Amino acid sequence: MNIEQALLSFTLAAGLLTITPGLDTALVLRTAAVEGGKQAFLAGVGICSGCLLWGAAASFGLSALLAVSGFAYNVLRIVGAVYLGYLGIKLFIRAFASTSSNNAAGPVWKEDRRTASSLWLKRGLLTNFLNPKIGVFYLSFLPQFIPAGVQVWSFSMLLALIHATEGLLWFLLLANTTKLLSSWLRQRRVVAALDSAMGAIFIAFGLKLAFDKAH
Repeated sequence: MNIEQALLSFTLAAGLLTITPGLDTALVLRTAAVEGGKQAFLAGVGICSGCLLWGAAASFGLSALLAVSGFAYNVLRIVGAVYLGYLGIKLFIRAFASTSSNNAAGPVWKEDRRTASSLWLKRGLLTNFLNPKIGVFYLSFLPQFIPAGVQVWSFSMLLALIHATEGLLWFLLLANTTKLLSSWLRQRRVVAALDSAMGAIFIAFGLKLAFDKAH
């Protein structure tokens, strides 16, 4: 296929992957519902930055190391699983604190302004970049859309940039849509339910990653 066909095919395929429900979408939705659209968008920027990093790694062949080296894959896998478990436990603790409040039916507390906005950027980035499956996926997915005669590194980065841009647009849409229900979503009982569900999702993904075997 030529360059135009490759770009069109990749844009459609990456778009379908972007809107498929997963950990990234769940993280942005929960953040938008509880913390606000700005923090959700920053988390989305972090996630998409992780995509660009994995795209660069795949272009340089670093992701190939994860595919052939069990040790390298396992190190990143365990670190990622521990991080997801840590986030899940924190959400469960927050959910318990919310339901234990004397005003459990009232609005949720405002986020402590001492919590830097960069925290959400880092959470999105680490959630994405500490998952070695994404690196292996990029290594196997991107080459299918690289036509003959192009510079592999630059074209791979272009594809990763397209994927990241689609992700940003999708996360922006989610954040803005969530605003319509913001007054209800920020009730303490609703927040507690969201945090419990999100904590369970993080822990489940962490366990799945922890018990996954390197190939």
